[in-house]
Amino acid sequence: MSTDGAGPRAPGDHPRPDAAGHPPPPPPPPGAPANEVHGEAGSVRAARAAARGVKGVARVTGRASRSTVRTARKAAGAQGAERSGLKRLIELHAFNAAGDSAFAIALAGTVFFAGATSGQRGPVLLFLGLTMVPFAIVAPLIGPFLDRFSHGRRWAIGATFAFRAFLCWVLAGTLASGSPWFYVAALGVLVSGKAYGVAKASAVPRLLPHEITLVKANGRVALAGVVGACASAPLAGAAYWIGPEWACRYAFLVFIVGTVAAILLPSQVDSSTGEESIDAPRVTATGARRGTGLPPRVAFALRANCGPRLLSGFLTMFMTFVLATEPLDGWETKTKSTLLVGLVIGAAGLGNTIGIVVASVARKINPAVMVVVALLADIVALVFATLFYGLFLLVVLGLTVGLMQYLAKVSLDSTIQTGVPVRSHASAFAKGDTTLQLAWVIGGFLGVILSYPAVNDFGLAFAAVLLGSWAVFVLRSAPTRRRRDDAPEPVATVTQ
Repeated sequence: MSTDGAGPRAPGDHPRPDAAGHPPPPPPPPGAPANEVHGEAGSVRAARAAARGVKGVARVTGRASRSTVRTARKAAGAQGAERSGLKRLIELHAFNAAGDSAFAIALAGTVFFAGATSGQRGPVLLFLGLTMVPFAIVAPLIGPFLDRFSHGRRWAIGATFAFRAFLCWVLAGTLASGSPWFYVAALGVLVSGKAYGVAKASAVPRLLPHEITLVKANGRVALAGVVGACASAPLAGAAYWIGPEWACRYAFLVFIVGTVAAILLPSQVDSSTGEESIDAPRVTATGARRGTGLPPRVAFALRANCGPRLLSGFLTMFMTFVLATEPLDGWETKTKSTLLVGLVIGAAGLGNTIGIVVASVARKINPAVMVVVALLADIVALVFATLFYGLFLLVVLGLTVGLMQYLAKVSLDSTIQTGVPVRSHASAFAKGDTTLQLAWVIGGFLGVILSYPAVNDFGLAFAAVLLGSWAVFVLRSAPTRRRRDDAPEPVATVTQ
């Protein structure tokens, strides 16, 4: 006869299972100390409880992940996006952002990012120079090249993923060896990413459902990019913890999946219905030649976008160095100064995310008005931050810059998509993105130069004067009337 608990059992009695149905541990050998017996039994029960807890957490996490994926896919296909094929492009952009975030994490300890964290301006200027190369030299060639792929744009987009996958695999071998091919491969990834952005932007209007506007469609695509980057960053970070080369190999896998997804895009992406070529430079009704070849309202939106983009580059570089070397009162320690930089620069990232959400849910945004509002809002925030220098207004400045930069950019994309013939979308987007990237780099150079202790007291004031002067120029160049030769060509519609 046996007793409950740890009491003695009569010979021949069978051990009873516990409350969860698991058999108890085997009896201790004769002569074992009582505390050892209780310790072993307790550790076994604790291990089983931990296993059940991990199993439960995994079950709940799996359900939450599946629910999140289902919700995201349902949102991506809402308002006719699944019918028109826009949903597939949205999902493709999530893979693009996931691969780009992994690539950036893999390069976190290289010359591209070391300068900003060490306070050395030389590596940062080198980074800006390397960033400028693909946009200033190669990007003007991307648009005309992709225009020739009007009947094979899916393969062109897929090629940008496949090329980045190959280069990430090459980078994985050069990160540890210090080979000079590292710079060639990194530059190639930047160029390929630029080509994807141009091709993707020209594909959006071909898959646009009638239920939503171009601004909202662009916002929805960008929001998918944020989700993809956020989901990929922890995985890339875990791979980076093993070794930077493994983050590159993870990016390789993501870009391979993106290659397949690009080739499986709807056939409407390759549609050429209603396309016409555009000559550059163009001749206006008065006989004047326009060197840009862009309609007046597109050129105006592009000029207005240069202001927020220049301020974004300036703020990123200027505040990174100034707040790290001359922090605000009470933030003098290294830990607090790093946190201070993160608050201001992170506010800009938060503003950009808010802009994506606003653009994706807003019922209507007037692009012509939005680009002006973005420019003026940046000037107002910059003036207040200059006059009342402090943490709160610096965070407000960062938030405003990030928000207005995105809203201005998505408005420019919409203006190009409706104001330029479909046949020349790739060239127009390449020209616009090249100009904006150069504006960001110029702003970054100014931010680094004006961050030196001898002149950093006048940095924000100089930026306010420069941006105010640019706003005057932009407003004076606003188109006053719509000419016949600038009327937008109809965008190709999707027929079911």
